[in-house]
Amino acid sequence: MRPGSYFLVTEKTASAAPFVPLSTSLKTLAAAAEKCRGCDLYKAATQVVFGAGPKKARILLVGEQPGDQEDRQGEPFVGPAGAILDKALADAGIQREEVYLTNAVKHFKWEPRGKRRIHKKPRASEIKACRPWLEAELRAVQPAVVVCLGATAAQSVLGASFKLMKQRGQLISSRVAARLPTVALAEVGVVATIHPSAVLRAPDSEGRRAAYEMLVADLKVVAKALR
Repeated sequence: MRPGSYFLVTEKTASAAPFVPLSTSLKTLAAAAEKCRGCDLYKAATQVVFGAGPKKARILLVGEQPGDQEDRQGEPFVGPAGAILDKALADAGIQREEVYLTNAVKHFKWEPRGKRRIHKKPRASEIKACRPWLEAELRAVQPAVVVCLGATAAQSVLGASFKLMKQRGQLISSRVAARLPTVALAEVGVVATIHPSAVLRAPDSEGRRAAYEMLVADLKVVAKALR
């Protein structure tokens, strides 16, 4: 934005686009994201939680939004769901160090419950407002496969009509980011699966086992695609 200008955030105009630099440097993008005011979620969050991982990563994993621990530590997938993801990636034959991790929404949305901060699902307008950051990350990393963790991430990447439980585990070819004038993004494979937090939310041990096996099976599709 020009010095002295301002960006009025409303339900219709909310967008991170004016805050996203025309750059493919992850360091530059992460620094700019700290000043993003593209929607109101920054007001209640401790800090922005930008993506993390190698720029040359062949896999880019997209979750919904940071959780409580991610918001406090400033890193994606460092809470309980992240521990499940680590194990699932290993069991699928994928090293986390080779994966770029991010979220569709970069600030933690929550509501108080006693002394706890409870995750609150972001609105479609908030997901849309944050999409320019995800597009910038996709242009910077240019992964071979994008993995969407959960329905929110899948619909952010593949559209609102995508049905997670009906279409999960399928390798879909898609152009998932707009092009920069100097950076062409080829078609990439997209695989959607459940979010690791779904394993934690299962009501009993049998449900957790089944959910975890589902997650690993879908990640194995990704590992096979890369081979």
